[in-house]
Amino acid sequence: MSEEIKKELQTAAPAKSAVMTERDLKKTATNQTVVKILVKVMVYAFLLIMALIVVFPFYWMINSSLKTLDEYRAQVPTFWPRAVMFSNYLEAYSAAGLGRLFANTMYVGIVSTILSLVITVLSAFAFARLEFKGKNILFAGLLATMMIPGELFTITNYGTVTSLGWKNTYTVLIVPFLVSVFYIYLLRQNFLQIPNELYLAAKVDGTSDLKYLWRVMIPLSLPTLISITILKMMGAWNSYIWPRLVANDEAHRLITNGLRNAFTETTGDVNYPVQMAAVAIVSFPLFLVFVFLRKYIMKGVSRSGIKG
Repeated sequence: MSEEIKKELQTAAPAKSAVMTERDLKKTATNQTVVKILVKVMVYAFLLIMALIVVFPFYWMINSSLKTLDEYRAQVPTFWPRAVMFSNYLEAYSAAGLGRLFANTMYVGIVSTILSLVITVLSAFAFARLEFKGKNILFAGLLATMMIPGELFTITNYGTVTSLGWKNTYTVLIVPFLVSVFYIYLLRQNFLQIPNELYLAAKVDGTSDLKYLWRVMIPLSLPTLISITILKMMGAWNSYIWPRLVANDEAHRLITNGLRNAFTETTGDVNYPVQMAAVAIVSFPLFLVFVFLRKYIMKGVSRSGIKG
């Protein structure tokens, strides 16, 4: 082989290698793009399926609430009513006395939420900023009570309120659940994020603890307080077992236990479409809370879990 041919081969080899390397890079980039697209499609498909599973019961509730009783009992279910019965909602509102049930539930929810917020704020401030003997032991004892199922307190609480003569009153629906260890813990963690130097500087200026709490700590912890308010109201709205036990008379009945036997016909048969309409009416406020206030709940809980 002549020297000229060897030189040509040596010159062509690097150029060919560079072309192959560029092709490999393009092929690798293309493969990575395809994999990313497939992963994203699979993730969105999974989320879509989960969303349909979650939404379907609510759709079926609305669908059933707009049917006649005969169509509801048909052997082959229909995914949209043949005749839309909006009158079921009017009948549900009047038959269940939803006006009185809403008023009772709102009164219990608002009063219990306000009192619970006062107790929670003062307790969280004491555990976060004040120094007293046995503070850590007392707080650990409170946290230990969170491991006890709430159902275990039902019998003792029932005996206590019965001996006090609180049955069938608003007091029995409000007082037993004013203290929530979880809310105290949540707000305490948020208070601990506020620099202690602010508290010391306020004490040097002669600011009282309550004034410092009202002017500094509460404004800085407002997202967590909003979260606690929303969760407390939702808890009062969804409460069932305790109101059923202690306040089942018509004057103090709440929404959850008020719907139980409100739609029984004279034949003793339940009018399920009307009952579904009542459930849809009751669920609508909670749906609005979730849609418009969910960011406050997430923000408050996430802030309470970060120190520093």
